Amino acid sequence: MHALLRHFFYFSSVLPHWRAILDGFLLTVEMSVLTILVGIPLGLVLAVIRLLGVKAVNLLVMIYVDVFRAVPQLVIIVIFYFALPYGGISMGPATATVAALSLVLAALAEEIFWASIGAVPKGQWDAGRSTGLGFLSTLRYIILPQAIRMSVPPLTNRAIGISKSTTLGSVVAAPELLNITGSLQSNTANPSFLTVGALLFILLFLPLVRWSRWLEGQMQQRKV
Repeated sequence: MHALLRHFFYFSSVLPHWRAILDGFLLTVEMSVLTILVGIPLGLVLAVIRLLGVKAVNLLVMIYVDVFRAVPQLVIIVIFYFALPYGGISMGPATATVAALSLVLAALAEEIFWASIGAVPKGQWDAGRSTGLGFLSTLRYIILPQAIRMSVPPLTNRAIGISKSTTLGSVVAAPELLNITGSLQSNTANPSFLTVGALLFILLFLPLVRWSRWLEGQMQQRKV
């Protein structure tokens, strides 16, 4: 037990590096928030575009969704950071990570929104049109509010999963939390840095996990 505490919970040796760890934590938070703020709205836009029923556009949306759901997130990050500069598009490591994960989350969110829109009873469409509302007005005021409500629990789970993938940014040297704590652990041969990193990840994501579980419970109660 003493050896375990000395190797993994020797926090006094971590204190001199607290500023670097804090910077990594704040960047992780920023990357996670940006990924969600870009990915989820983009997914909603893509789902609405599919509703318009333009076959060529729908085909492009479906190809995009299938590709970004199928390709590993790490591969997409590496492509964005190392391959896009050959096409004249250069990004920093954090930006490339956020851009890649946002597009992955958008693909996942589009499928969730699409399924939720399809789950709204057809009678809701008919009711809206019978009151004189057009297609877009019916979608905006009647269908989307219901669909978005149904989408919240699965979207929250997906958003948490994708946000944790910001750690993949360490592969392209994004100075996020795992990269910082992993580097400090390697330089000092002190695993306590990884313990601190794990605790900070719990601090960041545990409230979101608990909130997601609460939302799922609320949705189940409404179905009863």
